[in-house]
Amino acid sequence: MKKIVILFLVLSSSYSSFAGFLLLPMDEVSQQNHLKAYGVTYWVLAQNYKASWLLNYRGGSFLLPDTAEIRKECQIRGVSFEILSDSEAAQIQDEISSPSQNMETVILEKAPKIAVYTPKGKQPWDDAVTLVLTYAEIPFTPIYDEEVLADGLLLYDWLHLHHEDFTGQYGKFYGSYKNTPWYIEQKRDAELLATQLGFSKVSQAKLAVSKKIRDFVIGGGFMFAMCSATDSFDIALSAEGVDICEPMFDGDPSDANYQSQIDYNQAFAFKNFILERNPNAYEFSDIDTTNKRAMIPMEKDYFTLMEYSAKWDPIPTMLCQNHTQLVKGFMGQTTAFDRELVKNNVLVMGECLINGEARYIHGERGKGMFTFFGGHDPEDYRHQVGDAPTVLDLHPNSPGYRLILNNVLFPAARKKKQKT
Repeated sequence: MKKIVILFLVLSSSYSSFAGFLLLPMDEVSQQNHLKAYGVTYWVLAQNYKASWLLNYRGGSFLLPDTAEIRKECQIRGVSFEILSDSEAAQIQDEISSPSQNMETVILEKAPKIAVYTPKGKQPWDDAVTLVLTYAEIPFTPIYDEEVLADGLLLYDWLHLHHEDFTGQYGKFYGSYKNTPWYIEQKRDAELLATQLGFSKVSQAKLAVSKKIRDFVIGGGFMFAMCSATDSFDIALSAEGVDICEPMFDGDPSDANYQSQIDYNQAFAFKNFILERNPNAYEFSDIDTTNKRAMIPMEKDYFTLMEYSAKWDPIPTMLCQNHTQLVKGFMGQTTAFDRELVKNNVLVMGECLINGEARYIHGERGKGMFTFFGGHDPEDYRHQVGDAPTVLDLHPNSPGYRLILNNVLFPAARKKKQKT
């Protein structure tokens, strides 16, 4: 009961002039637009209100102050809401606080400042995070190598890594696309930028960027990455001082026996991986399971979200909030991670047991945290180069995109130490 009183004292500091609360339900049947509900909650925080994230209550619902402007914002964005009196909200909080319920209330205090690491001349296919942030109307700032190397990350709380290749091998597209205009232009632009930044090779520039991002996380930042940005980031850090690029990528041979020089201690999430030496192979290492998925047909490709104790482990609980525990799988250059190659101190929050895959993982580094999500686009099963972007108006309740947005709101939470 004491916990409930404290909660309402905190909330009432923002809600004192309002009679009640608005509940944004996040269960499967009540919310007509799950994705935009995150955007409304972010907007509320940006207006200097506090909000509450009701973990495991009706799919991870949000409790907001009841004001005319917030009601209007919900209506404009097509977000379902329910009006609660003080007593109704108290009953919900009483249910959540019960020791018998795997639920918890987390107070969201401040809208995080968001940066998306993405190239200026973006490739002709979309990035799921940029797509959903735009759809949910959550503001973000695009940054790239120049800003990162100039310590621009100090301005942000949360960073997303675009589907980048941090190893300097141009996405390992050489085998299939080396003669296409877009590949030639991308390679030329990357080399020019590296030179402008004072590096003789793209791989050297990308390593410097990777180390700045590493320091951002160690200093307390939140980093989220999808698809090839996950494993290529770890590979770049682990290969510092080692030339793993073949001549078509950097103009000189790779180091002999470079595999033996990989320092797995520098990697965030992965261990004991073997690099792919073939420059024509569309693959960085054996971390990715894309080529090991013959036994998983599209209609059976799902992964399961883990269930955690909301009261004892609120961090992974927040990151796994959804209206379903079974999420439709999707492919990418890095589709999923070989579970045997995930470090023991990294949480596997989503897995496909059929193939021993980790799809969604989370860990800590220094004072900060990172989340890696395998695959390219949660609503485009096998996204190909040149395909049209996904239209999220057709997928407003996407469980896969909800996982991305969980990470976006996560830094807004009042810090509470994880128990296990």
